[in-house]
Amino acid sequence: MSNRLSLAALAVIAAPFAAMADTDVLTVAGGCFWCVEADFEKVKGVREVVSGFTGGTVENPSYKQVVRGGTGHYEAVQITFDPSVISRAQLVSMFLRSVDVTDPGGQFCDRGQSYATAIFAGTKQETEQAKGIVAKAQAQLGQKVVTPVLPESAFYAAGPEHQDYYKSTDRVITRFGIKKKSEAYKLYRTACGRDQRVKELWGSAAPFTG
Repeated sequence: MSNRLSLAALAVIAAPFAAMADTDVLTVAGGCFWCVEADFEKVKGVREVVSGFTGGTVENPSYKQVVRGGTGHYEAVQITFDPSVISRAQLVSMFLRSVDVTDPGGQFCDRGQSYATAIFAGTKQETEQAKGIVAKAQAQLGQKVVTPVLPESAFYAAGPEHQDYYKSTDRVITRFGIKKKSEAYKLYRTACGRDQRVKELWGSAAPFTG
C-alpha cells in the first residue's frame, strides 16, 4: 500500500486551515469576559470568541493572579470573525456601544484595572481606524470616551472553566445558592446592572440589551 496521501485526503486535512485563512481576529476588553463572550457569539459572521487575558507583563497568568491585580492584564476576549460577513470596524463600533465607555475604573460592579475597557490593535491602520471609531462614538454620545486603543500584545486563554460560561450546564456555588453556570451568569449580569447602564448610555444604539 502506498504511504502517499490521496488528493482527497489532503483536501480534508487542509480544509480547516483554509477556513481559518478566511478569518481575522479582534481583541477587546470590556469588563467581565463572560459577558463580552456571550454578546459577540451572537453576532453573524463571528466564528469564535475566547475569554482570556492580555496587556500584562506576566506570562500565562491565572485568573486569580489577574483579578488580584499587579500583572497589568485586562480580562479580554479574542473575537475570530469572517471579514466577508462583518468588518472589524463594525465589531469595534458594536463593542463600544456594549460597554460603559465613560468609566475608567472598571465596568459596572467589577472594579479595578483588570476590568477596564480597551481595544487592541496590531497595525498602524487598525490603530487609526479604531481611534476614528472611538471619536465618532464620542461625538454620538456627547461624553468623553475613556476606552483606549492599545498595542496588541500576547493573549492568554483563560481556563476551560471560563469558556462559554453563559451557556454551561455545570453547577457552581454562588451567593444565590447552587446554580448552573448559565443561571449564575444571568443572575450576575442582572445584579451588576450591565444592560441597564449600557441602555442608559446608548439607548437604541446598544446592540445587545434587547
